[in-house]
Amino acid sequence: MNATAAIDETLGRYRHEAVFYPGTKAFVAATMPFIRGAVAAGEPILVAVSGEKIDILRRALGSTAERVDFADMAEIGRNPGLIIASWRTFVSDHAGSGRQVRGLGEPIDAERSPAELSECQLHESFLNLAFAGETAFWLVCPYDTQSLSAAVIDAAERSHPWVSDGVAARRSKRFKRIDSSRPFERRLPAPPDSAVEMAFVAESIGQVREFVIDEARRAGLCTERSGEISLAVSELATNSIHHGGGVGTLRTWTEDGSFVAEVTDHGEIKAALVGRLPPSTDLESGRGLWIVNQLCDVVQIQSSSAHGTAVRVHMRL
Repeated sequence: MNATAAIDETLGRYRHEAVFYPGTKAFVAATMPFIRGAVAAGEPILVAVSGEKIDILRRALGSTAERVDFADMAEIGRNPGLIIASWRTFVSDHAGSGRQVRGLGEPIDAERSPAELSECQLHESFLNLAFAGETAFWLVCPYDTQSLSAAVIDAAERSHPWVSDGVAARRSKRFKRIDSSRPFERRLPAPPDSAVEMAFVAESIGQVREFVIDEARRAGLCTERSGEISLAVSELATNSIHHGGGVGTLRTWTEDGSFVAEVTDHGEIKAALVGRLPPSTDLESGRGLWIVNQLCDVVQIQSSSAHGTAVRVHMRL
């Protein structure tokens, strides 16, 4: 299918597309037609990539760069769980204009840790739940085939309904929509044997906070960051008390340059986008995980009816 036919088929609807390019030099050639197409059509576009690539694109666009919104992915995507909220806000800000809204976002790069990469891949799948089919939003996600592994490219084929080389687009034959009724039914890597552990109940939430601060400082986190992850873990522990059977277990350790804390309980989380979007002002549900995502660098969830829930948060040292 040529690019024009592919565009016509999904015009005015939600379209999630991966574009593959080999190396930094090819990045501009693969993405510029999409960006220039938005500028020429007078369509709003947000480009969320690294600061270095923002500079490259600005130079390539010249004076038309002022008609493009840019965001540094290192900021809006430092925690992959925050990215969907940024896209939703941009789309909402331009809703009702009668124009297609475009986005170009590159959350996955070779510098991501294994935990970050896993959550970026989950984020890409959740994007297909975050926007209704009738939403006039065309989102393109660049993938560097030169620096990323074959497994990452394979995952992109499975999380994007459309794939492209920047010239011709096609439907991905490997695309698979995530099961929205069991979004976190997966197995996270087991905590290391060196993990420090404590059980908690409602009366010991204060001890949980003190425990996390002590372990975080011992791992090398500064006072401010130790306080932030302590607050995040106390939110998780409170959720366990209210929704996870009234008891829980906390474990902490270090890995890949981060301090990690995990809270496990007997509850189950079924809402895929919980914590990724601001909770309604009249509802408490989801507020705790929203706060956790704001505070931490990575948030991972494993949850099922058979094994309960584990929420694992990472804070870079």
